[in-house]
Amino acid sequence: MFPSETQCTAYLEAIRWPDGFTCPVCEVRDEAQRIATKPRVLRCRHCRKEVSLTAGTVMHATRVPLQAWFLGAYLVTTQTPGMSAVQFQRQLGLTRYETAFQMLHRLRVGMVRPDRDRIGADWPVEVDETLVGGRTNGEGRGVHHKVTVAGAIEVRTRAELKKSQGAVYAGRLRLRQVPNRGAKTLSGFVKENVAKGAVVRTDGWTGYDELPLVGYVHEPLVVDDGDPERTDAHLPMIHIAFSNLKTWLMGTHHGVSKQHLQAYLDEFVFRFNRRFYPMTAFASILGIGANVAGPTYRDLYDGEWDHHTQSSKSNTP
Repeated sequence: MFPSETQCTAYLEAIRWPDGFTCPVCEVRDEAQRIATKPRVLRCRHCRKEVSLTAGTVMHATRVPLQAWFLGAYLVTTQTPGMSAVQFQRQLGLTRYETAFQMLHRLRVGMVRPDRDRIGADWPVEVDETLVGGRTNGEGRGVHHKVTVAGAIEVRTRAELKKSQGAVYAGRLRLRQVPNRGAKTLSGFVKENVAKGAVVRTDGWTGYDELPLVGYVHEPLVVDDGDPERTDAHLPMIHIAFSNLKTWLMGTHHGVSKQHLQAYLDEFVFRFNRRFYPMTAFASILGIGANVAGPTYRDLYDGEWDHHTQSSKSNTP
């Protein structure tokens, strides 16, 4: 589909202006002028303003060929286990690891729709939290540097099948790195990601006690004897998602830092929610990525990029 840069630029133009080129300066819709020496630039016929096809996108100011970006997006979205930066660098033939690292993080920004809706409008939702990260040795018993991750997942059923035939399956997933397991934090996570009025299933942790007060049908399971099998039976989908997440983080990436964990959670959610339609995921990442900007390598290296808000901390009030 994309044998040359020309096909790539034409695809980007169609994504950014599906109804025809509209100048961002004079706002006139008309056929743009092409510049032979600047294949990624369009010129307005009226105000003569030059507009870069990659400006304001995850490919902003990139020197990497667009074909490499498109191939990278294809590999990341269609391969079930994803790719580490080392694998990405090797597959794309990039000379520097830093380039591969930045490209992957920019593509991850394109995996989150800014206007995505809340889950659970039509299905029950399982909510739980887990600890992600490796063990810490030599700092005393019970000391660790693990990170708390909250998760919510729809429990869908196929009406045409009986429950005994495996009619229950996982719907859409949401994951968020959170600072603690407090009631304010967990209630905020649910309100941000789950539709108001939804049935929310949790364990007996007191951090979820406020859910009925904020408009949810709460179905907790209090296990006095600490039986993990009963908890797993009550929250099977989210526990499977957590298990797969940890296996992926350790297997593909060999662990990730707390600083960038949210970006990897976004990637896992993106691929999980589109697992039945991998080719659609390729079009999705380019479509979203054409409307959001990504971090520079300096933002990533200095820790200035906030993966939660997808913006530079220096620009965040």
